[in-house]
Amino acid sequence: MKIRAAVLEEVGREGPYAKTLPLTVGEIDLAPPRHGEVLVRVAAAGLCHSDLSVINGDRPRPTPMVLGHEGSGVVEEVGPGVDDLAAGDHVVFVFVPSCGHCGPCQSGRPALCEPGAASNGKGELLGGGTRLSRNGQPVHHMTGVSSFATHTVVSRRSLVKIDKDIPLDVAALMGCAVLTGAGAVFNMGAVQPGGKAAVIGLGGVGLAAVLGAAAAGAETIVAVDTLDSKLDFARELGATHCFNAADPDITAKVKEATKGGVDAALEFAGSARALEGAFAMTRRGGTTITAGLPNPKAVLNISPLTLVAEERTLRGSYLGSGVPSRDIGRFLGLHGRGKLPVEKLMTHRIRLDEINEAFDRLHKGEAIRQLVEFDT
Repeated sequence: MKIRAAVLEEVGREGPYAKTLPLTVGEIDLAPPRHGEVLVRVAAAGLCHSDLSVINGDRPRPTPMVLGHEGSGVVEEVGPGVDDLAAGDHVVFVFVPSCGHCGPCQSGRPALCEPGAASNGKGELLGGGTRLSRNGQPVHHMTGVSSFATHTVVSRRSLVKIDKDIPLDVAALMGCAVLTGAGAVFNMGAVQPGGKAAVIGLGGVGLAAVLGAAAAGAETIVAVDTLDSKLDFARELGATHCFNAADPDITAKVKEATKGGVDAALEFAGSARALEGAFAMTRRGGTTITAGLPNPKAVLNISPLTLVAEERTLRGSYLGSGVPSRDIGRFLGLHGRGKLPVEKLMTHRIRLDEINEAFDRLHKGEAIRQLVEFDT
């Protein structure tokens, strides 16, 4: 079938993207679902810094590629072997397909699925190959999702079914911003009721973590970013203390405000320097969690002596370190009870044709979560 999609032609093209047009919006071909796959009509897709990092070359991926890894949609067709979804079902995309059989999957850590990571790295679906093409040539999938398109074919393992009464724009944010940000808060166990937490990097994922920390009952929530506008936004979401990351005395000020440092610091800036700063803000015995994705060449500089003598903990978190099939339903339940108002993260709603301009806004820090909304 013919679909409209935003195709990244090459990585590393300079901005402004509204002029250089790294993403070409046009018609491409989509093959029908194979065994274990599903055809989904995309309803809404969020723009994330992970997409931007592919565009600017920080996270190189094979091209051409249809970007987009966060979104929601409606099932239109299921392939052979899919018996738990049907046309008309509403779904959320998950950007790591889990095979269910490898070591990490069997140990309850689907975010670390080995075949899923391999297929994502090649720009293919979990079942192998691509279902996208243009002029007879293959077009790659981003993380098995490629939600910047009117329709997409994905592995059943890349979908979580949701109730039809849940707004699809809210549901779209669950697949990355909330799953990653709030998931790191809830699943890592470092943010406790009455505790002190810091969130470094206030994009959509970081601000979802601020919401998560508030829902988890943290008494002190420190927000850190280079943009004062985002600090103001964090205050509205529950942050109790806000600091600009450019302040050379920020570590001392955070420790003074929190009487020795925070119990947990969560870094989402995707910067080794930001992670070092997060580590420095924690108290003795504290935990630092990073879910940011820096350039692969970045190197971390942290004192092993401090790590040992002060019993610090440094942990990575991918996909919120949880189980999407479980967590997305839980987070939607929190939203329904008013505990996780993720709709506040939506700052722009755009058409697919406006996507290059939207990435300029994201690059400048002028947006939190922008949603591409498709006709439904």
